[in-house]
Amino acid sequence: MFHNPVFCAIDTADLQKAMILASCLDGLVGGLKLGIEFFSTNGLDGVRAIIKFGLPLFLDLKFHDIPNSVAGAIRSIVRLKPTMITVHSCGGYEMMVAAVNASSSASVEYGVMRPKLLAVTVLTSMNQSDLKQSGVDRKLIDQVKCLTTLAQEANVDGVVCSPHELEILRSYCDSDFLLVTPGIRPVWTMIDDQKRTLTPIEALNKGADILVIGRPITAANDPKIAAKMICDELIGIKNDY
Repeated sequence: MFHNPVFCAIDTADLQKAMILASCLDGLVGGLKLGIEFFSTNGLDGVRAIIKFGLPLFLDLKFHDIPNSVAGAIRSIVRLKPTMITVHSCGGYEMMVAAVNASSSASVEYGVMRPKLLAVTVLTSMNQSDLKQSGVDRKLIDQVKCLTTLAQEANVDGVVCSPHELEILRSYCDSDFLLVTPGIRPVWTMIDDQKRTLTPIEALNKGADILVIGRPITAANDPKIAAKMICDELIGIKNDY
């Protein structure tokens, strides 16, 4: 689906910094990811400013609310023409179905390509202990599998998961079901607050479709060099890359 599987996470509230990063990464990464930090500060206009650079956009806002509210939010976002958008799978089946339906109807209404809808499973900043503290007693991998199955039943296009769950999910998910993974850290960078990580090559070999990589690129002395180093490592690993 994507010629270059690397999406750079631009997790900043600074619009000018985000625009500089978008400009210098053009041609080096497959797309950009904007999250709640950027959106809370810059809103729709900020997203439009980044979209002008022409790179596919992963708008990672992780909607989680009652079905009607999520459907309304999805309809508003679709007109921005993002390539991918996210909801939280723990919002439940009905919420995800509402999001899928809203995405489809809004894309027809606005005359744009329907974005891929992704369901977030368990955040990569969480481990087994964190999950138990939140009231979930099952094993972390079982929770991820449960939420992934629910997302498939709701006709969501894919899930966001830790690279540590890739191999198991790929073994029973349809081949066109997207597995998008953050928590990707090259061997030459720090792990920081991510608790379940793999290197880019390891993640692709285990079945990832999209690698979301932020600080190893954005916090580097030269983001262009860092992005090129990562993508050069992946040449020949992904068949369509």
